[in-house]
Amino acid sequence: MAWFSTGAVDDFLAEAGEFLRTERVRNTVILTVTESLRVSGQTPAGESPARDAPLFGYWRPAPSQRAPGQSQVGAAFMLTPGFPLLLTHVAGQAAADLAGQLAASGRLLQGVNAAEEAAWAFADAWRRHTGDVTEVHRRMRLFRLAKLMPPQPAPKGTSRPATPNDRALLIDWLGAFAIEVGDPPAQDHGATADERLSYGGITLWEADGVPVSVAGVTRAVAGMVRVGQVYTPPAQRGRGYAAGATVAVSRAALDAGATDVLLYTDLANPTSNALYQRLGYRPVEDRLFLSFGPAKPS
Repeated sequence: MAWFSTGAVDDFLAEAGEFLRTERVRNTVILTVTESLRVSGQTPAGESPARDAPLFGYWRPAPSQRAPGQSQVGAAFMLTPGFPLLLTHVAGQAAADLAGQLAASGRLLQGVNAAEEAAWAFADAWRRHTGDVTEVHRRMRLFRLAKLMPPQPAPKGTSRPATPNDRALLIDWLGAFAIEVGDPPAQDHGATADERLSYGGITLWEADGVPVSVAGVTRAVAGMVRVGQVYTPPAQRGRGYAAGATVAVSRAALDAGATDVLLYTDLANPTSNALYQRLGYRPVEDRLFLSFGPAKPS
């Protein structure tokens, strides 16, 4: 069994795309991010990318370990600048093998995002190879929309698609959202806003003609989209605006033909977890984000 890596998103999808689509809901992040990178042309061809460039990889189990008819690819990973390594479901030993391979290549990692067993196996191996210490950064839960249930009573206001005229506001709100949830601070929120605007992927909720909340959605891939970056400024909270924006963007995705509408929550935030379940979202799986850093001198 072995891990193979490449910096070319098209090459990665040619090898691992079928595997990823067999469990498209659980692999939503890799599928949607690679689709955005593919559309934008941000990843060059070639198997030896710079150390700060995106890297993709897949694991081939030994023939004796594959069930009849099983895909030759048994797991995959994605590493994009500023974010932890993202691992699909994989056995702990394979995760540990990947940690050793990446450490030997000189890659620097902020952390790992995986199912709990694989995350800890990767982190333990990474520590042995690099000396980095591990901290639990976030526990997340993936939800899938079962049946959309708008809040009753409905919040004041109405939704509308964001336009390029909203760009400055979107950049501010995306930055505020990143700070609140602990995402990397150096993200290019202008690029994120432009990319979402290019396919109508941002919805604003307005009250009295003033934007009070926002919800984004990824590009549709394999019939699914993922709601993300739902944000309401602190002064406007407690009035149901986030629920209104979430329902609006979810309904728009369904109307556009999505068969699976998904979202992630931080398990440390009981408010958002309860809200999305009231709106009709149901749990799929949990994931663990472990952060890495150098050991502090004693």
